[in-house]
Amino acid sequence: MKPDPSSSQTTEHKPWHALVGSKVEEILATSVHGLDTAEVRARLERYGPNALDEAPPPSPLAILLHQFRSPLIYILLIAAVVTLALGEYVDSGVIAAVLALNAVIGFVQEYRAEHSVRALMQLVSPRARVIRGGREREIESRDLVPGDLVLLESGVRVPADLRLISTTALLIDESLLTGESLPVAKKTIALEAVESALGDRTNMAYAGSIVASGRGRGYVVATGSNTELGTIAEHVRGKERADTPLQARMSRFAGIVGIVVGIGAVGVFALGLARGESATEMFMVAVAMAVAVVPEGLPVVFTITLALGVRRMAGRNAIIRRLPAVETLGSTTIIGSDKTGTLTENRMTVQKIWAGGKIFSLVDGAAGENAMLLEQHKGAVLAEHRPLYFTLLTGVLTNEADVSLGAQGYEIRGDPTEAALLIAAATLGLEPSEIRSGHSVDAEIPFEPERQYSASFRSSGDDDHYLFVKGAPERLLSMCDSLLTEQGAMPLDREAILAASQTLASEGLRVLAMAYRRLSHPPAASDEAPAPEQLTFLGLQGSMDPPRQGVREAIAGCQEAGIRVIMITGDHAVTAQAIGSEIGIAANDAPVLTGVELARLDNEELRRRVQQTSIYARVAPEHKLRVVEALQSHGEVVAVTGDGVNDAPALKAAAIGIAMGKSGTDVAREASDMVLTDDNFVSIYAAVEEGRVTFDNLRKVTFFLISTGAAALAAILASLFLGWPLPFLPAQLLWLNLVTNGLQDVALAFEPGEPGVLKKPPRRPQEGIISRLLWERTAVAGVIMAVGTLYLFWWELESTGNLGRAQTVALTTMVVFQMFHVGNCRSETRSIFVVNPFSNPFLFLATGAAFLVHVSALYAPWTQFILRVEPIEPGVWFRIILVAASILAAMELHKLLPRRK
Repeated sequence: MKPDPSSSQTTEHKPWHALVGSKVEEILATSVHGLDTAEVRARLERYGPNALDEAPPPSPLAILLHQFRSPLIYILLIAAVVTLALGEYVDSGVIAAVLALNAVIGFVQEYRAEHSVRALMQLVSPRARVIRGGREREIESRDLVPGDLVLLESGVRVPADLRLISTTALLIDESLLTGESLPVAKKTIALEAVESALGDRTNMAYAGSIVASGRGRGYVVATGSNTELGTIAEHVRGKERADTPLQARMSRFAGIVGIVVGIGAVGVFALGLARGESATEMFMVAVAMAVAVVPEGLPVVFTITLALGVRRMAGRNAIIRRLPAVETLGSTTIIGSDKTGTLTENRMTVQKIWAGGKIFSLVDGAAGENAMLLEQHKGAVLAEHRPLYFTLLTGVLTNEADVSLGAQGYEIRGDPTEAALLIAAATLGLEPSEIRSGHSVDAEIPFEPERQYSASFRSSGDDDHYLFVKGAPERLLSMCDSLLTEQGAMPLDREAILAASQTLASEGLRVLAMAYRRLSHPPAASDEAPAPEQLTFLGLQGSMDPPRQGVREAIAGCQEAGIRVIMITGDHAVTAQAIGSEIGIAANDAPVLTGVELARLDNEELRRRVQQTSIYARVAPEHKLRVVEALQSHGEVVAVTGDGVNDAPALKAAAIGIAMGKSGTDVAREASDMVLTDDNFVSIYAAVEEGRVTFDNLRKVTFFLISTGAAALAAILASLFLGWPLPFLPAQLLWLNLVTNGLQDVALAFEPGEPGVLKKPPRRPQEGIISRLLWERTAVAGVIMAVGTLYLFWWELESTGNLGRAQTVALTTMVVFQMFHVGNCRSETRSIFVVNPFSNPFLFLATGAAFLVHVSALYAPWTQFILRVEPIEPGVWFRIILVAASILAAMELHKLLPRRK
């Protein structure tokens, strides 16, 4: 039968993990001698290279066009076309310049972010060792085909999906695929469970995983896009990316602006016709009014504000790939975090040791009432407590790992759990290399899953011979008949030891037992190693992947900010619950929903369960995606973290996907909106703060521009209704919006965060960029500024009869109104008189610069010609400043009312 493996779980027969080795060979038409050259060539032609279809980076043109995907941009494009058609070339040119500036700023930022992420991408296993034609050779991994026999050894990355046929103490780290922190012991026997989870298929090795220790051989059953890794990658690339909350808010806001502009333009046109004006003239007036109301500078300031947020986040270890994602974390209501490497250090560490009936702790936070903290007493304890000494000694001598102290901490080679035993001994003063050199190896029994222990026969000098054994507590207890205490060997109390083991395991620790026996002579080379028996039990070592420093505080901060943190991991339920309890995600007795349980739930039941469940364990990629979608169905804004291929679908479906820059996979980074350069959850908490500050500044800028636009609209409508001339010319309106506003609104983007920004609850997804309170304040501010401007316009027109002079006064009054009003916009709730005027020096300078630019325009001949303005006297300036200052009193009163409530 010719092979036709369309995936690693082909439908023509049982899954590969449920087949015996001979059946695998039959289906793949291969053997232990490998494939010959002709067959390899034919299969390579049939199945293609063993490589994922790499998603090309977005082209510069695509990034540029992406800058125009905004409803507000669409309104400006329409305004530019209309003004161009009407021959208003200055107006259309200014709008075009705004659109170009916005596109350039956004393009530069997103292009840089994409370049930064691509720099993090790493090549996947470029070489593979195979048997072909009965000979071992090394080839490019992309040349692998189904049926190839691949050789695995410690440290290599698995190049394709393999059905293992031979293993020797083989442990494979599958964390980037399944999320499980500990390496999986592999074996070759067929599994009875046809529907077993990916992490439970112990006779399979999947592309992208890494060999932690041992050796193995396996037949290639899937390559390229047909591997489990490739299947997930294709699924991710075919899924549409969800809009961010900011994009949704921008769409709603642009809709409101469009409706207001449309109604206002129709109203102006109708009023003019009712007064007997010509249709052509009133159409021009309506267009001028529309140009005045649409905040042309808003897209530019939005882009600048988001770019500033990007820069601040980059300084706090977060690379933003898409500008709208800057604000999304500020709106996030739930963070679904992976455990391994994000909440934890991704490094196994011995936490507690039970020896001679006592508990010793190596970690301050793990010390309980009955635990002695070894860091404080290690010298005295090791000298006085022989059971502890021998427990540590056994952990070193029954160990195939190796560690060395480098500039970045311990560098580990081999099984992480065994490396933890070496580091524990070294921390307490027992240098592993010295101990090993002082105890020569006579014989060893390697660890096998069926055996549940490993053993080492050692000699120290001519007369001291020992057998050291390490393994599962229950297995070692069956070999022991005594317990080492401080008083010497005592009768074995199995129940007490099992209870101690259970206590450590209940805390999420992986427990290993240690035992030894003194021998009269080393085993002879011709003798079989005797089965361990009559051993003396020494102690237990409990290790775990500990939480990162600062994670507990960051989670508490998120909860104070109204953000719920949940854990979604491929690790075991007990471990997940213990870590979740320690870092404050859930209580000790909080329910844990496993992938197997989740698969049995329908969507409606899952929607109910996700509201109470904060820890999800042993989840597959499709489970994580279902959890995210169930949370989103409740209106939650979900941020998801992840580093593995298994995380990619959920990363893309979430409002913001957060990938790991150091340990993450290329697939996860491609699916993400944000990449953490330090893989640390604490950086997410910092990014939440920056996201909220960014949104607050966006809101301040929008309020400032909309309220001044509302004032211009109200002034134009009122003048038409009263039968007055227009208080502003179209060119003056553009000057107002783009030059004087344009300096101060950009400066608002540099506002520092307000006190308590992380103590407020997340914004409701339905809440717009402008809140109901600010819409009310916009109306009040618009009326005050319109009334004040029209009052001085009328005064000047009545006094001088000079329309050009009256329009100059109206324009200048609005400019001075903006000078005062920008201070009101610095805080939604705090008084302008308690905000430090120098905390944003850029705003202070921009306000002064805007005023000086306008004053210069009143006196420079060329700007007088373009804007149709003229100089004004000191007495007029006094009236303007006096009237414009009224906006301060009005806004202070409006802020005072909510504070009193």
